Amino acid sequence: MENKISALQPMEVWCHFDKLCAIPRPSGHLEKVTRYVADFGRALGLETHVDMVGNVLIRKPATPGMEHRRPVVLQAHLDMVPQKNNATVHDFETDPIRPYIDGEWVKARGTTLGADNGIGLSAILAVLESETLAHGPIEALFTNDEETGMTGANGLKSDFLKGEILLNTDSEQEYEIYVGCAGGINMLASFRYRDEAVDTDDDVAYTVTMSGLKGGHSGIDINLGRANANKLLFRFLKEAVQCYDARLSSVCGGNMRNAIPREASALLTIPADTEDDFMALVAEYAATFYDEYGAIEPELSFTAAKSPMPVTWIPEPVQDDIINAIEACHNGVLRMVPGAPDMVETSSNMAIVNSSEGAVDVTFLVRSSSESMKAALVSSIESIFLLAGAKVETSGGYPGWQSDLNSPFLQVAKEIHQRELGVEPQIMIIHAGLECGIIGEKYPEMEMISFGPTLRHPHSPDEKVEIASVAHFWKYLTALLANIPAK
Repeated sequence: MENKISALQPMEVWCHFDKLCAIPRPSGHLEKVTRYVADFGRALGLETHVDMVGNVLIRKPATPGMEHRRPVVLQAHLDMVPQKNNATVHDFETDPIRPYIDGEWVKARGTTLGADNGIGLSAILAVLESETLAHGPIEALFTNDEETGMTGANGLKSDFLKGEILLNTDSEQEYEIYVGCAGGINMLASFRYRDEAVDTDDDVAYTVTMSGLKGGHSGIDINLGRANANKLLFRFLKEAVQCYDARLSSVCGGNMRNAIPREASALLTIPADTEDDFMALVAEYAATFYDEYGAIEPELSFTAAKSPMPVTWIPEPVQDDIINAIEACHNGVLRMVPGAPDMVETSSNMAIVNSSEGAVDVTFLVRSSSESMKAALVSSIESIFLLAGAKVETSGGYPGWQSDLNSPFLQVAKEIHQRELGVEPQIMIIHAGLECGIIGEKYPEMEMISFGPTLRHPHSPDEKVEIASVAHFWKYLTALLANIPAK
């Protein structure tokens, strides 16, 4: 088998991950993986349910003598973020992920790996399959479409689970136990207009493209100073319109609300007699962008290529409003946690800018561990786009999560971590979103922690998981299950 990741230790986890990589599971297209997981539970003779929103629940009885331990929910999400490099030919709805071993890491060839949250998912399948692990009553909860709006967690019924402790496996740094996360909300600014027919024979058309950026997770990587393809493209477009009479026909940038956009392109026209000056402007911006970001984005590329003339333009006043609003709008980290300068409190990700017939939509994901600061940033972005004439809507809001730091189970989890791994765990709050906040609203008495192996750069083709950390994660997970307190 290519790469032989199934031979890595612990084999019971890596074998399941190898099988998952063969099953397409991008957000929004989970039919195959949902069926696979449900069939897996039923084949083991375990009680298995699929709810109305596509969550899968598998119940496994306690091993003999552990029936009176507190019941535990093991939780992971089914979907992965579909991102690929320009040169990679890959259809996430049909093609398998191709993992390979690169020294101490497992990576994928030109695409996201899906270790977020595929390693946690695989570990839970291994627990369900095991005939030797000691544990109390277990419920394995596999949630639907976490990456595109936490659909499964939001649709979870308050009587679906019976567990008293939830172990979320969606964190991405070993030796850390997460007890809180930022809340988030989606924003959509929509411009609607009547397309204007191109009515000149004196213009030429160009497609301007920003590419080669690293992108990444808009929660975990937002503080790394990486470039946002949409912001850079529109920075150029403003000068092209102001100084070279450019007219915008269409634009396409980014594709996931929680991924920093890596690529963006625009089709525009310019007067033919400005063509040389326009190309000089492209070269000037390419050099400027590299000066600003080259140390962080060494593969950054900003180019223009001649294209067939479009049939329509975005009306000039609307075009100007869109460009000015995007230029003015905040993107990235807004504020760090007061008193904790290494921890992001509030941020936004201008994730998607996309035009279609008579419409341009701009999608943001706003995150904050402060509800008031989240509301303030939403209001700021809303105000800019309302002034520009857009309709602004919010959706998919989810709460932050703050566990009880005096929770009895948290103290047990810390002691077991120290004993099994020889390291005192750091107790952390993550800027990324976790489903714990939503589940906790539905099950307020449930004690929760989140932990996982070490991942780097999820939501980008640079995603990788550290091999040794998976073994530590598995050792800790199984030790926790063996030491869950009695009721």
